[in-house]
Amino acid sequence: MTATLLSVNVGMPKDVSWQGRTVHTGVWKRPVAGPRMARRLNIDGDGQGDLQGHGGEQRAVLVYQIQSYAHWQEHFGRDDFTYGQFGENFTVDGLPDDEVCIGDRYRIGEAEFEVTQPRVTCYRVGMRLGEPELPALLVAHHRPGFYLRVLTEGEVRAGDAIVKTRTGPQAFTVASIDALLYLPGRDPDDLRRALAIPALSPGWRQSFLDLAARSEPPTEPHAKPPAEAWPGFRPLRVTAVVRETPSVLSLHLQAPAGAALPAAEAGQYLTFRIAAAGDPPPVRSYSLSSAPGAAGYRVSVKREEHGLVSRYLHSHLRPGAVLETAAPRGDFVLAPRTGPVILASAGVGVTPVMAMLHRLAAEPPAGPTEGPLWWIHVARSRAEHLFAREAHTLLASLPDAREHIYYTDPGMSGPGMSGPGMSGPGEAGPGGGHPVGGGAGRPPEVHRGRPTLESLAALGLPADATPADATAYLCGPAAFMTALRAMLTRLGLPPERIRTELFGAREAITPGLTARPAVAPHQPPGEPGTGPLITFARSGLAVAWSPRHRSLLDLADACDVPTRWSCRTGVCHTCATPLLSGDVDYAPDPLEPPPAGQALICCSRPRHDVVLDL
Repeated sequence: MTATLLSVNVGMPKDVSWQGRTVHTGVWKRPVAGPRMARRLNIDGDGQGDLQGHGGEQRAVLVYQIQSYAHWQEHFGRDDFTYGQFGENFTVDGLPDDEVCIGDRYRIGEAEFEVTQPRVTCYRVGMRLGEPELPALLVAHHRPGFYLRVLTEGEVRAGDAIVKTRTGPQAFTVASIDALLYLPGRDPDDLRRALAIPALSPGWRQSFLDLAARSEPPTEPHAKPPAEAWPGFRPLRVTAVVRETPSVLSLHLQAPAGAALPAAEAGQYLTFRIAAAGDPPPVRSYSLSSAPGAAGYRVSVKREEHGLVSRYLHSHLRPGAVLETAAPRGDFVLAPRTGPVILASAGVGVTPVMAMLHRLAAEPPAGPTEGPLWWIHVARSRAEHLFAREAHTLLASLPDAREHIYYTDPGMSGPGMSGPGMSGPGEAGPGGGHPVGGGAGRPPEVHRGRPTLESLAALGLPADATPADATAYLCGPAAFMTALRAMLTRLGLPPERIRTELFGAREAITPGLTARPAVAPHQPPGEPGTGPLITFARSGLAVAWSPRHRSLLDLADACDVPTRWSCRTGVCHTCATPLLSGDVDYAPDPLEPPPAGQALICCSRPRHDVVLDL
């Protein structure tokens, strides 16, 4: 039976009120009469509100089948659907998702199209139908619909026959490739088959590459599996408190009775619940600065004038104290080295990159093709230069390390004041103090002021190597990382090879929501809840749960806690959040459970007190 184009539907983006926010969306489509031009990026008269998830060359035309209309009308007990109801451009008779394959080509009217990917799971189709769970149901019922790219531009109209002109390689149907991404039990061979389809869109290709990388066995034949981290919080004993600089101290931690601690990855952090500092107990996270694999952990804490926890730790903590501690976690970790490395930090932001430097110094010497290591650190003065001696000693052990220090205090002397013979204020800590000599490496070069594009270019950064092969790790204040990222990008580093760590709330992902002034996290409006205590660790906020919130995500939204989400129904895992302690229940159940130690906050509620890394 020949498939037929029943309706051509278009619509321009508009602002729609939704849950107290405004969504800019093009999901409202209406049928049009007569011919319409199908162009490379769109049907004439059509548009998308969120070009990150919709539209563009690979997603120029969305297709949905009238047979799926009938399925959903029966499922929801409705009879009010009209063409364009599911946000599609083409409503078709035929072309079922379990028969159409990625890479199939079709001629419709004067135009020719190629199938590139299934529909993206997005909350807006549920908003359009008034059925919030629809994004999850589209996947679970294997009826997502699919996108086309326009190979040959031309006019199309309702009533046109749809003629298949080529079958895609691998015979991978839309429904099967949708399930491969979103449902559990995926076969690594299927991932390889999917990646062999040239027509597969770049976004889906990258998702499958990521999944394939996770399924690969360790490359080192004798690699030991990492020690299992502990759930929730456990007591760790403070074995030493070391004053590193006037404003920073380090806490050395070990398990009681000398029990072994799992090794942390270089760049991870610990989260503490400090019962003695307040009620409810405040929760804070601090980067590990110790060598990965060391017998104990070390975190370094800067005293903040208005910081409740940092002031308590600086004023009251003594060796022998016990701190409730969550296991090491975090995604800002040192990847296997394949080229030059840039470790750049400012102030106490040196802590995670110090752990990375320890890791690099412990590895076999880098080969000649891996290129140099640049160490760039910004401090106010020598007195505030954290881990100066320790970093210099490690850098001196590496064959091609370049150490550059920037002092921002205008009272410091200028260029030419470098050298390991400079003496510092004589801090007591083993990592403190400016280097005073020794080591086989070149001496540090010390600069006045902050890094600039010109000063970084003068360092040969990264002109001494192919910029695309270099990887940069940045940690420090947000303004420092924003400026340095922009400069490194101008010097040729691809943005995806510049990795950053920002304490405090992560950047939000809220597709389609219109921008509004930032608001500090706060208690939700209305009557206080009486349920379990929900602690948003990064935001420094604790809130009693109320059943008026449909999910932990809804509570976070009500508190203006920055969040990341897309489908809001447990499909896409964009909202996956480290669960530092506690347990949650799901409604609806996610199609694929999150990794251990994480929660999908878009469809979960607390079973009892929980601490979330938000």
